[in-house]
Amino acid sequence: MALWTDRILPHLVDKSLSTGEVMKARERVCADLAGQVVELGFGSGLNIEKYPDAVESLAAVEPSDVAWGMSAGRRAAARTPITRSGLDGQSLDEPDNAFDAALSTFTLCTIPDVERALHEVRRVLRPGGTFHFLEHGLAPEPGVMRWQRRMEPVQKAVAGGCHLTRDIPGLVRSAGFEITALEQRYFLGPRLGRPWSYVHAGAAVRR
Repeated sequence: MALWTDRILPHLVDKSLSTGEVMKARERVCADLAGQVVELGFGSGLNIEKYPDAVESLAAVEPSDVAWGMSAGRRAAARTPITRSGLDGQSLDEPDNAFDAALSTFTLCTIPDVERALHEVRRVLRPGGTFHFLEHGLAPEPGVMRWQRRMEPVQKAVAGGCHLTRDIPGLVRSAGFEITALEQRYFLGPRLGRPWSYVHAGAAVRR
C-alpha cells in the first residue's frame, strides 16, 4: 500500500482534480485571497495559477514529497513566492496570528484529526483573517448519504484516508469561524458519482 499511497496516488489526484470544472471552482475560491497566505494540502500546486496578484507570499503545507516534487514546474513559474511550511496540517509550524488568509482544497477529507487542523488554521490566522475552502463531503440527500457511509471504508483504504461523510460547514463553524459565503452543489457527472461529487465551497472569517 505504501507504493500506492506514496507514489501512485499523488499522480491520480493531480489528474482527477485538474478537470475544467474543478479548475473553475478553484479559481472562484482563490479569487479573494490576499496578503500572506497558508495553504493546507498544497499537493502538486494546482491552485498556483489561480492565486490573485494580491497574494504576497504563500506557505505550503504538504506531507507528500512526491506531490511537492510534482509542483516544481508550477512553483518555478509562479508570481507568488512559495515556501514549504511543514508536513502536517494538524500541527502547523507557524506562530500565532501569522497569516491574513488560509486555503484548503480537497484536503479536509484526508486529515485524520480534522478538528485539530481547523483549530490550527484559526490559531495562525490574524484576527479577522479568512479561511477559503473547496472540499467534497456529506451530501444532503438521504439516499446519497447512505451510499457515502457504505463506501467510506473502501474510499479511506484506497484514497489515502479520504472520508466521504464529513460535514464541512459544521466543522468550519465548530472551529471558531463565521461562514460568510457558501456554495454547495454536485459537480457535473452521472448520478452514480454523487457520493464523491458533492462539494462545499466558501469563505469564513475567524471569530
